[in-house]
Amino acid sequence: MSPAAVSWRGYWPAAPTPFTAEGSLDEAAWRALLRLYAGQGVHGVLVNGTTGEWFSQTPEERRRVAEIAVEELAGRVPVVIGCGAFTAAECARYGEHARAVGADGILTTPPPYVHPSQEEIYAFYRSLTEAVDLPLMVYNWPRGTAVDITVDTLSRLADLDNVAAVKDSSGDELKVADTCAALADRVQVFGRFIHRRGMAVMAEFGGAGNIDGGALGAPFAVPFYESFWTGDLDRAREWSARYERLVSLLVNGDYSSRFASPTSQLKAAMRLLGQPGGHVRPPLLPLQDPSDLRRLSKALDEAGLHSSSCTAER
Repeated sequence: MSPAAVSWRGYWPAAPTPFTAEGSLDEAAWRALLRLYAGQGVHGVLVNGTTGEWFSQTPEERRRVAEIAVEELAGRVPVVIGCGAFTAAECARYGEHARAVGADGILTTPPPYVHPSQEEIYAFYRSLTEAVDLPLMVYNWPRGTAVDITVDTLSRLADLDNVAAVKDSSGDELKVADTCAALADRVQVFGRFIHRRGMAVMAEFGGAGNIDGGALGAPFAVPFYESFWTGDLDRAREWSARYERLVSLLVNGDYSSRFASPTSQLKAAMRLLGQPGGHVRPPLLPLQDPSDLRRLSKALDEAGLHSSSCTAER
């Protein structure tokens, strides 16, 4: 699929799904969070991905989360729905629902836990593209699936009719550059580009944007991309430095987090910032240690986030 076929680029949150302290889906907080993202000017939203805790939701909840996201954001920014599951048939059921409610596309990793071969990965995605008539974002997430989709396999997938994008969360910047060089004329490639090396890769090989867990970095990343697109590279470098500072304070090189598991840390940070992220749901546990919360709050202060406009109307 040609990159021009979808308007997917820039800075997207991989949105967390807000739950109440008792564990139920918090629809009011979810709507408030989506409105916050729209107000921050993000360029798209990913729903029910890893950060969205798809693995602990019921099928009915996953569908409801998708429906609300489309209700709130349709026509404003692209909405892509995570359809992660163990089989292509199950993914397709979520994908067909996403199509029916008006989502702009779907996303999934290869089946988690399964450790499929490259040929099995290709067959999995081919089955999904044949079953669901929506643009598909292939999600390479080795930390979560224990398999790394090779550039050769990604290139084969890019030739499938409905494959529109790749989200590479491998953390391997050289591989991301190779992926952009091989695929950018056929699909949109999302990776880790908000730094000077990333700017060079985008300028030379292409590259669409970042999809970031929770979008704490939106106050820096949104203007980074908008400066880069207009050719104001000095300003883009300034914004990227602020974003990189935040990432260095919160995230390790392998995409693990400094103070807790990634989504638990994210939701704790969102509470400190007054954002409607809600609570995690088991098997995840909330970040509650007072010392870790103080260190997290200090990190947010050092990154300059407490002074940002980060609240939403409820």
